[in-house]
Amino acid sequence: MEALSGAILDIVRAHAVLAPPIVFALAFGESLAFVSLLLPATVLLVGGGGIVSAAGIGFWSIWSAAAAGAALGDWVSYWLGLHYKEAIGGIWPLSRHPALLSRGQAFFEKWGAAGVFLGRFFGPLRSVMPLVAGICAMPLIPFQIANLTSAVLWATAVLAPGWLAVEWLL
Repeated sequence: MEALSGAILDIVRAHAVLAPPIVFALAFGESLAFVSLLLPATVLLVGGGGIVSAAGIGFWSIWSAAAAGAALGDWVSYWLGLHYKEAIGGIWPLSRHPALLSRGQAFFEKWGAAGVFLGRFFGPLRSVMPLVAGICAMPLIPFQIANLTSAVLWATAVLAPGWLAVEWLL
């Protein structure tokens, strides 16, 4: 097992320049409507935090990539909702899970911008809250405040546990 983990770390070290773009893509996919329902990026990012720590890659570049990817994914989802409105519910996979969109809308109507912020931290809501905010024509500034602050905290929450565990163990 030690040989396998050593080989993995050697590969990560050799391709360290790819770590931020990979983390950005995972966070973007995790936050983008539709894609987030299919991509288990949170689990990959928690584990990835530990792997990049063990490989000696700096935390801040990875953290910045995760926060930027998450914020951009939500912003694109917001734009899709703003542009396509309720018609977006007819697109797969939302067409197969219509209750997801209606639950997101009920949550948004109850919580508003706080719902966008909180939605980032709860699996299925993460994929629809920015979309619903766009459908409901939430003003851009409050949306972006909720989006950016939640992206920064989410990036910390998914990367820090693995990172700190490795730092503590080594």
